[in-house]
Amino acid sequence: MPESQGQSDRVLIVGAGPAGLTIAACLAEAGLEATVLEAEPALPTNLRASTFHPPTLDMLDRFGATQKLLEQGLIAPTFQYRTRSEGILGEFDFGELRDVTTRPFRLQCEQYKLNFALLDYIDAAPSVDVRFDAAVESAMQDEDGVTVRLANGETVRGGWLVGADGARSVVREALGIPFEGFTWPEAFLVISTPFPFEEHFKNLCLVNYFAEAEDWFFLLRAPDFWRVMVPTKDGDDEADIFAPDSVQARLCQVLPRDEPYEVAHTTLYRVHQRVAPRYREGRGFLAGDAAHINNPLGGMGMNGGIHDAFNLGEKLVQVIAGGAAPVLLDDYEAERRPVALDYVNRITIANKRNLETNDPAEQAAFRAMLRETQADPAKRRRYLLQASMLASLGIGVSVA
Repeated sequence: MPESQGQSDRVLIVGAGPAGLTIAACLAEAGLEATVLEAEPALPTNLRASTFHPPTLDMLDRFGATQKLLEQGLIAPTFQYRTRSEGILGEFDFGELRDVTTRPFRLQCEQYKLNFALLDYIDAAPSVDVRFDAAVESAMQDEDGVTVRLANGETVRGGWLVGADGARSVVREALGIPFEGFTWPEAFLVISTPFPFEEHFKNLCLVNYFAEAEDWFFLLRAPDFWRVMVPTKDGDDEADIFAPDSVQARLCQVLPRDEPYEVAHTTLYRVHQRVAPRYREGRGFLAGDAAHINNPLGGMGMNGGIHDAFNLGEKLVQVIAGGAAPVLLDDYEAERRPVALDYVNRITIANKRNLETNDPAEQAAFRAMLRETQADPAKRRRYLLQASMLASLGIGVSVA
């Protein structure tokens, strides 16, 4: 630990998800003191995000996490837009970006595997501790630091506070920051099944968006299962959604068959598009889902949160250990909030609209865009830079 760092510089990080643990890893790398407070008794192994984009893999390399993910995941060099009747509408290859990233592909691997890899890295660092069964109930700040009260009545004191505690962030509420945006009327049902869809759809790749006006769906291959994402309808009863017959019917909308599908997991996601109007309030900050949430089409939520974490983590290191003025921390919001608001929100909303629209003019425009983008190398590169999230970081983007 640097001689100049004392208790007043300890960073309290609420939430041991990808964003929180990435910030902790940045601080551990610099030998700075931090405490991660996680409500769960251990890292959960639930199936949530499962896509890692090229810049995220490049960033995580320094913690040894990328290699661990590669050993447990599936490399997806391409993604497709399709319909059942027309087949492939468009296919895009991240390999065209090999000049600007060392990992020109999406990696399909469950996010909890990243959490374990980051925890291994943090556990080897004496300056950072991760506390489980440490649910945060409230937080307060003063001129000298922050105080967090846990549900068990214990208080923890530090110099800085990071809320990486998800969409229902206790830290965001404690900082008095609203969560602006909206909730989609329909939820997304994700069904995991070992059924070999690749044997029934010609030239299927690992990441496939089916633009079907009445019943669009998304087919993504994870290491152990195909993950099938389908929308529910506004007003659908949750018990009915999870009923085995209902799940089978939704799978048969993807591919009709007489035999029942084997179902390994089902998860229902309420889908939001929200961005906090501020990412900083005094000594407190928001990162990841606590700062912004979006629909999952494009796999940008978790990745954007990890990018937040690197940005904020590195700035905290510069201020605490590098002698930079605390005003540097204002740049975090200025740099990251526009990405959530103008980039991730815009792209994910457009992705959803392109898949679900039943307007003939919009359908024709989407197909024309795909054809033109595939045929024009410059347009194709711009599209891939956006889809990979490299453009959101200014990587590979020409400056006029």
